[in-house]
Amino acid sequence: MKDYLGAHMSIAGGIFNAPERGVKVGCGVIQVFTQNSNQWKGKAISDADVKLFKEKWCESGLNEIVSHDIYLVNLGAAPGEVRDKSLASFREEMERCARLGITKIVMHPGAHVGDGEETGIKRICEAFKQLFTEVPDYSGKVLLETTAGQGSNVGYTFEQLAAIIDGSKFPDRFAICYDTCHTFAAGYDITTPKGYEQVFADFDRILGLELLQCFHINDSKKGLNCRVDRHEHIGQGAMGLEGFRLLMNDPRFAKVPKILETPKGDNDEMDIENLKVLRGLQKKGKK
Repeated sequence: MKDYLGAHMSIAGGIFNAPERGVKVGCGVIQVFTQNSNQWKGKAISDADVKLFKEKWCESGLNEIVSHDIYLVNLGAAPGEVRDKSLASFREEMERCARLGITKIVMHPGAHVGDGEETGIKRICEAFKQLFTEVPDYSGKVLLETTAGQGSNVGYTFEQLAAIIDGSKFPDRFAICYDTCHTFAAGYDITTPKGYEQVFADFDRILGLELLQCFHINDSKKGLNCRVDRHEHIGQGAMGLEGFRLLMNDPRFAKVPKILETPKGDNDEMDIENLKVLRGLQKKGKK
């Protein structure tokens, strides 16, 4: 039985190649872009490729495949070209995931670009009211990712994430992806037992632990509360190993996908190393 630890995998040559790539580096779960992440409009996925993807997923034994939307999307943008393109892109993402059988889409909530956090959050709520109405075929969850708060990005506090969910017409369609680098950069310190306990107690109080449905497992190049988003290999950044040890042995999160977004190196060899480090932190007998 594979565990719930994995990494982001390339879809080069076809999205159906991603499951096998994940298996080769030892993943139990993977994350993918469903399109080229540097372009607004994705190439359509054929019915044949959808069928092959589902077959490869089934053969792989992976517990879960999670999607991440493209980084160009900003649902916090003011009315205009960027917002229009963002809505169109995320609509396509939901449609593709519905066809592929992917039920979790991780996304960065958005940036207010100088118009203020309250305005940005309101725009994000309005965007999802439109999107969930327009794409009824997607019945899965949108996972709001915790951000570092770099620039004008919102979502760097648990309260802001709760405001998006509570302000939405469809609050039951959301969950959270907890990025360890981003939250550390935003001031949430899980690197000691006391800090770890406090952070997840706060998460539970403000959002509810049942909403924590994915982790991005990344160390941080920069320090606590730096508000800078820079990922580092596990144990080689400002976080060290203790917080990851606590997370890997927390029974509450045993079956929550934990996905690396650390630098990959050639042929994904650094994914293999980082997965080895994380599994080495588990106490004997734990999965």
